[in-house]
Amino acid sequence: MTHGLPKYFTICQKIIEQIKHGKLLPGMKVPSEHEIIEKYHVSNTTARKILQEIENMGWAVRIKGKGTFVRTANVERAATRILGFTRNMIEAGFTPSTRLLSARHLPGGYSAIINDRFYAIKGPVYMIKRLRFADDIPMMLEERYISLAFCPDIAERNLEGSLYDLYNNAYGLHLTEVNQMLSSITLDDPKVMALFHLTQPISAFLVEGVTFIAKEIILEMEKSIYRGDKYRFSVRAT
Repeated sequence: MTHGLPKYFTICQKIIEQIKHGKLLPGMKVPSEHEIIEKYHVSNTTARKILQEIENMGWAVRIKGKGTFVRTANVERAATRILGFTRNMIEAGFTPSTRLLSARHLPGGYSAIINDRFYAIKGPVYMIKRLRFADDIPMMLEERYISLAFCPDIAERNLEGSLYDLYNNAYGLHLTEVNQMLSSITLDDPKVMALFHLTQPISAFLVEGVTFIAKEIILEMEKSIYRGDKYRFSVRAT
């Protein structure tokens, strides 16, 4: 046990740190069950639990008869959860950060067609454009259109953190529904590519969404680009 954490979890984090810092690259084999036992003096059961936990957290994949290998570093974003970027990155084991690129008032409001339905926020609206990072890697470029009816002084707030936390903590607003439309695009605009530090076009996801705080009451709308080489979207049906 270290600082109250289970030993298996501490060892998991040590191996994950090797992956995050490039000591274990995608496709490389992670320490085997035997190697973990020898190095960390743990039981077979604990060693298996460590490897299973690393796989469950999305850092590696087990291939039967061959071992456990570092997987390509994609972030999974579940399309069925109300999950902000900050929490998504933390859950994936990354350190999130944000750069505010621009912000301005839109007196006339904002509207868009999402999943064949017209949505609109009456003005005034505050539009912000932000670049989101995971461990200093540019991951997502977003535009958000926020109703000033619910967040009148948002221009004075820190806009380089979690907006969902800001809505909840500063304004007492609780999100009830997010309706999003996902499209596949090619990220080939030179200015946008420069923001992502890209020299060649790549595939990307365009996400357009509307966020509610009650039935038919819109808090914000978004138009965001997620880089396709770092993200995968999952949908679960029951």
